[in-house]
Amino acid sequence: MREIVKKIDLIPIKPVEMDRAKEAYIQWLITPDDGAPRFAMRRFIIKKGGSIPKHAHWYEHEIYVLKGNGIVGIEDRTYEVSEGSVLFVPPEVPHWYKNIGEDDWEFLCIIPIRK
Repeated sequence: MREIVKKIDLIPIKPVEMDRAKEAYIQWLITPDDGAPRFAMRRFIIKKGGSIPKHAHWYEHEIYVLKGNGIVGIEDRTYEVSEGSVLFVPPEVPHWYKNIGEDDWEFLCIIPIRK
């Protein structure tokens, strides 16, 4: 295992591949391909009016909002979040995202890597 240093603008940004995802993009910043043994770091960019529909995963999410404004739905609750907000989404809990601002909504999302 060794350190990794990258420039974010050299990492590909791809559309979120999920049915009904709208104007949502993902950038895999740190992955197992980098030698990360336990966690992956992702950057999401959801454009104005964009969203990621309700879904659930086996893994938890730790989220830090970099900029913009959005709503995160977690089970039957909704939270309006903005720059500096931090969230924890437990595993197997339905959740969704929607940009409610005029600008891009960007956040980091850290997830465990299944062994």
